[in-house]
Amino acid sequence: MLKEKLKNHHIILASGSPRRQQFFKEMELDFEVRLKSVEEIYPSELKAAEISDYLAKLKASAFKNELEAKDILITSDTVVWHKNESLAKAANDTEAENMLKKLSGDWHQVITSVCFTTIERQIVLNSITEVKFKNLTLEEIRFYIEKFTPFDKAGAYGIQEWIGLIGIEEIKGSYTNVVGLPTQLVYETLTKMVE
Repeated sequence: MLKEKLKNHHIILASGSPRRQQFFKEMELDFEVRLKSVEEIYPSELKAAEISDYLAKLKASAFKNELEAKDILITSDTVVWHKNESLAKAANDTEAENMLKKLSGDWHQVITSVCFTTIERQIVLNSITEVKFKNLTLEEIRFYIEKFTPFDKAGAYGIQEWIGLIGIEEIKGSYTNVVGLPTQLVYETLTKMVE
């Protein structure tokens, strides 16, 4: 399996997300978590996947000149895109409530870009999943925010949490992508990189 093919490589996951780290464990991959603080600012003209592609590459640039021959650095970024607007992480209860009101009763896109960097090359791929929320009541929205404080998540929600269980009517595309990492895409890309 892939773990065996990667035995001569060193995977560095540059993400503090417990969900992404858990996915790597569940895919049976050995990896090191290495974090660097990056100011996530992007040019205002970028839209949808252009934003997450840009930020995934920006996160990789923080490791410039640090990678060794067998290192594979993996950085990623998730964007929630709704009606030509990027819904980033909410700073407080009010922002989270406003985001969930926008998403209520409508479709949105969850876009995760993953950047694979070695000393020889860089590959950036993204996965787009369409998600539809039911009409959420204000009571449901406020209960979720109070109980789950979803301030570390794009769009102010986690599909794997209570709001996803009671509120998501339909999904088209990768489920793991909405959680934070398109695992199938990551697995296939790593397999091709070491063939």
